Amino acid sequence: MKFDVRYANHPEDSALYTTAELRRHYHVGKLFEPDEICLTYSHQDRIIAGGIMPVAGELRLESCKELAAPYFLARRELGAINIGGPGVLTVDGAEYQIGSRDGIYVGMGARELVFRSADKASPAKFYVNSCPAHRTCPTVIIPMDKARYNHLGAQETVNERILRQYIHPAVCESCQLSMGMTTLMPGNVWNTMPSHTHERRMEVYMYFDIAPDQAVFHMMGQPDETRHIVMHNEEAVISPSWSIHSGVGTANYTFIWGMCGENQDFDDMDGIPTSELK
Repeated sequence: MKFDVRYANHPEDSALYTTAELRRHYHVGKLFEPDEICLTYSHQDRIIAGGIMPVAGELRLESCKELAAPYFLARRELGAINIGGPGVLTVDGAEYQIGSRDGIYVGMGARELVFRSADKASPAKFYVNSCPAHRTCPTVIIPMDKARYNHLGAQETVNERILRQYIHPAVCESCQLSMGMTTLMPGNVWNTMPSHTHERRMEVYMYFDIAPDQAVFHMMGQPDETRHIVMHNEEAVISPSWSIHSGVGTANYTFIWGMCGENQDFDDMDGIPTSELK
C-alpha cells in the first residue's frame, strides 16, 4: 500500500504558493496502479482518498502506522465507486458485486475488506473515500440507478449535468461521509459555477472520463484569491472548507465528489456571486 500524508494549511499561506507548491499540497495524481492501493490522508477533516486496482489477484485494505488502529475501519467508515470493469468487495466474508459506476458504503467496525476484479482483462478501479466515524451504519451496495438523480444546469450556461448522490441521507445511512458522481453532458464544461464554499465540510474531487489530449482547470482558493490547478484523467484535488471548488474543462468530463465534516446537509453552502470572484 502506498500512503501519502497532506497537512492542513492556512488560506493566507496558500495564496502565496507557486504552481508547484499548490500541486504538492492539493493535487493527488497516480490514483490507480495495477495491483496496488494508493491512498492520500489529508488533515482536512482527516479524509482518506485514493484508488484500489486489483488485477492479478486480491488486494486487502489493512491498517498502517499512520492510522494507529488495529484495522482500517476500526474508527472509520468508507465509500467506494467503481469506475473500471466489474469487481467484488468482500466485507467480513460477505461478497458484494460492484459493477461499473456502482458504489458501496461500508460502516465502521468492518474488519476485513478484500477487493478483486471479476476479469483481469478489464480490471475494476475502486475510488475510495474514508473518514472518521463515531457509530456504525449498515454496509449497503448502491447501484448507479439507485443513486439519487438530479438534472442540473443548462446548455445556455454550458453547465448542464447529471448529479448522482450515492452516499446521502436520502439513499443510505452514514456517519458523516457524503459521496456522489457528477457527469457533464456533451458540449458542457463548467461544474459548480456559480461557486460556493461550505465552512462546515471539506471536499475532494476526482476527475475522470478525460481524454488524453484534454484537461480540466480546477478553480480553488478564497473567493478574492482564486487559483487554478490543471487536472488530467483520474486525478484528485483536495478542497479545504474555505476554498471554492469549481472547474472548467476543454471538453465534458465526469467527477466523483466526497465530503466530510460537521454535517451532511448537501444544501448547506455559502454561495458566491460570480461577479464577486477575483
